Amino acid sequence: MNALEMQDCLVAAADMRDGAAGMVHAIRPSALGELDAVVGEVAARFARQAGFAARYGQVLLLPGADGTIATALLGIAEQADGADPFVFGALPDSLPAGSWRVSAPADVQAGDIALGFCLGAYRMPAFGRDTAPAAPPARLVVDAAGQAAASMARCINLARSLINTPPNLMGPDDLAKAAEMALAQLGADVSVIRGARLAQEFPTVLHVGVGSDRAPCVVEARWQGSTATETAPLVSLVGKGVCFDTGGYDLKPPSSMLRMKKDMGGAAIMLALARLVMLRDLPVRLELRLGCVENSVSGHAMRPSDVVKTRAGLTVEIGNTDAEGRLVLCDLLHAACERQPDLLVDAATLTGAARVALGPDVPALFTNHDATGAVLVASGLACGDPLWQLPLWPGYRKWLRSPVADMNNISSKPMGGAITAALFLENFVKTDVRWVHIDTYGWNDSSRPGRPEGGESLGLRAVYEGILKIFNIEDRMHH
Repeated sequence: MNALEMQDCLVAAADMRDGAAGMVHAIRPSALGELDAVVGEVAARFARQAGFAARYGQVLLLPGADGTIATALLGIAEQADGADPFVFGALPDSLPAGSWRVSAPADVQAGDIALGFCLGAYRMPAFGRDTAPAAPPARLVVDAAGQAAASMARCINLARSLINTPPNLMGPDDLAKAAEMALAQLGADVSVIRGARLAQEFPTVLHVGVGSDRAPCVVEARWQGSTATETAPLVSLVGKGVCFDTGGYDLKPPSSMLRMKKDMGGAAIMLALARLVMLRDLPVRLELRLGCVENSVSGHAMRPSDVVKTRAGLTVEIGNTDAEGRLVLCDLLHAACERQPDLLVDAATLTGAARVALGPDVPALFTNHDATGAVLVASGLACGDPLWQLPLWPGYRKWLRSPVADMNNISSKPMGGAITAALFLENFVKTDVRWVHIDTYGWNDSSRPGRPEGGESLGLRAVYEGILKIFNIEDRMHH
């Protein structure tokens, strides 16, 4: 299965015969007293004796009178302010093969059920490993709203698969080719910038990548919705695509290098978001820029104390070669601002400091436009893809001073690392451009319902829903 494919886990309701599907009842702990009315007295007694407590993600199969299983119970959380599609990701691995419907409380959206089911059905590509033939999958019966969730799931799973790909199979050129494949087939104008042109237009991307035998490149893509005019909002997306990060001469310890194939997670997420915007045919103009590069150690690699001139003309002293992501992003952000976008969003697996502050599940958001940040934070909480805003605290700007260049790429202080990284990037964003920077993790450390261990698209759905709200767009696939 390539990164653009997804296991067929949904079936349209129109294709089903009456009574041909099993039924899953989504139950909250507070509704356990209603089990008799939901599944009948005998089945409810079985559920109680089997220890069903409606714990989050708990699945119990209920035998019918003839010994077959056509009914199941799923424990879900009590009603909350935001959506939780992930709990329905417990079903694909727990249900017998065949088609299934889900009955859930009225406040649970059909699209969230379908999305969670599809995310739970995701399988990491095998990459040549011998695998047993897959068992016939359980499939979810969905209406139009549920079918619309499939495009969202495919884009999320695209990001997951790109991040999960081993680094020997996902170098800068491989990432660029994946972007071309994902976007060109939907009508985007895609170009890949390499060689002398890269040195001229994106000097800091080149400086990061000179140590690797796998040459760096920049992907630029442009697209316009079928109903978008030349004055439609211009949304510009930027992603850090460091396909493997050794840290350079400031070499990472082995334990920190084990997951560095995910350092292109920002690019994977922004690519997947761009594809989603295109699949949903939003009435916007869209631009995407990905910095595809590898940070390696060699006789050609950048050195601590190097000084490099950026696309913006500002000079940067390299205080640490392991702070390479901001060097990749700074030229891309400056290029994006030359087009005067109505919204500029970048995503990057940028700092460990953001994870110390917010943990693995909540990306840090920085913005020069607080109203936009508030929309994105609210959108993330509503759809179950949380973001949390941290400040672009101006008092820390002086920590980036350099005696030999306009700035250093690292702070002179060991604190506030996510903030100082964002402040570095702010130097390359025009003050009149509405900009959002997302410092994400791009990974699930362990498997949970709907969130298998491995690459993850943290922030993708929040930004998508935020775009709809910021530009007052009705997503026709939801209606």
